[in-house]
Amino acid sequence: MNNVMSVIFASDQESKLNELTIHRTAASLPFCGRYRLIDFALSNLVGSGITNIGIVTRSNYSSLMDHIRMGRDWDLNRKNAGISVFPPFVLNASREMYKGKIEALYSIHGFLEHGDEEYVLLTNSNVAMNLNFEEVFAAHLAKGADVTVLTYRGYPSTSRRMIVSADDDGRIEDLYITEKPDTKEHWMALNVYLVKKDWLMEVVEYQYARGNFDWEKDVLTKQVKDLKLYEYRVEGYVAVIDDIKSYYTENLALLDVENREKLFYGEGVIYTKVKDSVPTVYGQNATVKNSLIADGCVIDGVVENSVLFRGVKVAKGAVVKNSIIMEHGEICERAVVNYAITDKNVTIREERTISGYESYPVVIVKGKTV
Repeated sequence: MNNVMSVIFASDQESKLNELTIHRTAASLPFCGRYRLIDFALSNLVGSGITNIGIVTRSNYSSLMDHIRMGRDWDLNRKNAGISVFPPFVLNASREMYKGKIEALYSIHGFLEHGDEEYVLLTNSNVAMNLNFEEVFAAHLAKGADVTVLTYRGYPSTSRRMIVSADDDGRIEDLYITEKPDTKEHWMALNVYLVKKDWLMEVVEYQYARGNFDWEKDVLTKQVKDLKLYEYRVEGYVAVIDDIKSYYTENLALLDVENREKLFYGEGVIYTKVKDSVPTVYGQNATVKNSLIADGCVIDGVVENSVLFRGVKVAKGAVVKNSIIMEHGEICERAVVNYAITDKNVTIREERTISGYESYPVVIVKGKTV
């Protein structure tokens, strides 16, 4: 797919991720024990032969820069193409952050213009899936689409999900953005779009000149009858992380072997930043059930239905259940953690009890001691 370039929006979901994105962008949010959310977008693109990739940042992107290291772990540190990271300002002379995707795309006009590719794949960084985009590209050409919208089947558990209705041929007849959660299943947009580059640049310049900035609202929903919009349905495991609840739910969903196999043993390989870690040590008192444990942990307590990232310590007598413990977390003796998310370098001291609910997990921010 040498004829497709890509733009990844690194920060389009932070308002509802609250404590987890105080110190990082959504793209670098840890996921499933050893990965970051952007790993899935980068791995899918590289696996599809797309190697000219621009990443548009917004705020708190130092951890993202440290993680991607100019793409070495995805074979993107190359002389031609590779990764380009763009600062979060609309124009070089401006000190205002962009308001939406249209302004963001306008600000990287030069990057798009200088690319030799004819097509652009636009994607958010908060989608965990395993997909080869070659079939998407083939479908886009076959339909003669202006925009191909990737969709998945699920429940709009949070607001701001885009519901898609299409005819039998896949042409989209209606689009609307939810204002409240819904208990009914729908086909929803993944915020991944394939478009022709020249058409995209014309649309961006037209909308920007008129003060519009929202790609979904100002372009797709308003022009659904005028544009050739087609959906491409993504089957299998798909996780969209756009709030605390979905982050918690989708991490624990990967305790299911079937979900893990679909995500990590699907169309291609999921790559991440390589770290040389020692194996996990299980003490004499350790009891571990139905959990994902990364390298470098030291466990001498009870861990059930949980995800532990690298370097976590669970002391003797400590209990961790239904929780996500990020890197270098420490659960001290006789402490109890249940239905919780602890960010990096969090310490839960002796005999403390941290407990939330499945529908409302407790979040402890990075570096705190409780």
